[in-house]
Amino acid sequence: MQESILGTNDSWDLVIEPKKNVYSLNLKSIWNYRDLLMLFVRRDFVSVFKQTILGPLWFVIQPLFTTLIYTIVFGNLANLATDGIPQPVFYLSGIILWNYFSECLMKISDTFMVNQALFGKVYFPRMVVPLSIVISTFLKFGVQLLLFICVYLYFFFNGAVAPNVYILLLPLLVVNMAGLGLALGLIVSSLTTKYKDLKFLIQFGVQLAMYASPIVYPLSVVPEKYKLLLVLNPATGVIETFRFALFKAGEFNLFAFGYSFLVMIFLLFVGIIFFNKNEKSFIDTV
Repeated sequence: MQESILGTNDSWDLVIEPKKNVYSLNLKSIWNYRDLLMLFVRRDFVSVFKQTILGPLWFVIQPLFTTLIYTIVFGNLANLATDGIPQPVFYLSGIILWNYFSECLMKISDTFMVNQALFGKVYFPRMVVPLSIVISTFLKFGVQLLLFICVYLYFFFNGAVAPNVYILLLPLLVVNMAGLGLALGLIVSSLTTKYKDLKFLIQFGVQLAMYASPIVYPLSVVPEKYKLLLVLNPATGVIETFRFALFKAGEFNLFAFGYSFLVMIFLLFVGIIFFNKNEKSFIDTV
């Protein structure tokens, strides 16, 4: 009688089953929910500056003012070297890359806490939310990259800077930075459901990590005894390669570049495992 009323699994149009493999990114399911993914992207991109006077202009104003402050404080007052690179493009190149990484990390780390009401009511692949943040933040990065290109072209036509063949690595560098932000964000978001203090620690840690990255100084000015420690920061290889490709200043460190990419792959693998495990039971701990 029960079978005649409910039918078998074959009679259902859609069967929702728990994910069995914690190592899977579940790309097929994410693709099926691509419309929802783009809806989240639009929400993340539009809602930030909704009801503001300047709106998306803040994407440009923020890095410009930060570059101006860095130029005055670190370039003029502290007199830090920039490997002969004009100070505005030197600082701006590091700022836009670091902003993309840090914003991905900070927003993704709040995935479970911010969306707990939505996750508790509606089924969809939870990985859609972190991926939407990476994409929406990339749109912001794109706007800031256009700003950087405009400043760069000014110095290029004045003969102050010139790119080299390593400029072909730029898409890979952006993917690397996005992957680092996604990977660390997945790990932190999984841990903060149980250890909420970690949210405050990561905010403080990101600020400190910026000064452990060659944002306001080139790697060449770091004493040899500390240089290896700095190279162990996966962001170092990305930023240094980015500047070398665009300015032909400094040097291309193959070890730092390869190390950064391998660390990103490893952390992404660990982050996916943590995230997939945590999404099954997070609603009981938040």
